[in-house]
Amino acid sequence: MTVRVLVASRNAKKLAELRRVLEAEGIAGIEPIGLDEVPAFPEEPEDGATFADNALIKARSGWRATGLPCLADDSGLAVDALNGMPGVLSARWAGRHGDDAANNALLLGQLADVPDERRGAAFVSVCALVGPGESVEEGRWPGRVLREPRGEGGFGYDPLFLPEGSDRSAAELPPGEKDAASHRGRALRALAPVLRELAQRG
Repeated sequence: MTVRVLVASRNAKKLAELRRVLEAEGIAGIEPIGLDEVPAFPEEPEDGATFADNALIKARSGWRATGLPCLADDSGLAVDALNGMPGVLSARWAGRHGDDAANNALLLGQLADVPDERRGAAFVSVCALVGPGESVEEGRWPGRVLREPRGEGGFGYDPLFLPEGSDRSAAELPPGEKDAASHRGRALRALAPVLRELAQRG
C-alpha cells in the first residue's frame, strides 16, 4: 500500500528532489504529492523567526487541513558578511516573494565591496515531517557567494553559490550531484528513517 505524503510546496523541483532522495535511500511505498494535488486550504503566514519555525508552521497546517502526513521545508542563504541574512527572508529579500532575479541583484549589490575571502555563506534547509508525530532535521551546505551568476539550473540563489570544494556553482551541478551535497538533500536524508518507518506502517 502506498502512503501519500503531502509536500507543502507548489515547486515541482522540490517534489522531484524528494522522489530522487526516496529512490536513492531505497524507500518504496511513499507517493509525494504537492499542494496543487489536494483541495485548497488557507495557508498560514510563514512568520517564524527561524527556518524550523516556518517549516513546522507549513507542515502542521498541511497535516491539519488534509489529514495526510505533511513534509515542509524552509530554506535560505545565510551570508557571513550579512550576519546570517537574508536567512528566513531569502525568498523575499528584494521585497517581492520569489523574485529570484531581484533577490540575486540585491545580494550582489550588498556584497559588491566584500573581498572574496569574506564572502562565506551556507545554504540552510530545515525539513519538518508532521503526522502523526513531528520530526525536524537541518541540513547545511557551506560555500561562498560568487561575484556574478553562473549556470542555468536550480533556482533561487543557486547561480551565485559556489559550494565548498567545487569549481561549479550550485546552478551548474546536475540534479543527482546537487542532491548528494545540497542542504535540502542533507535534511531529507536525515529524515529517511522516519519516512521509511512511515512507508512500512503503510
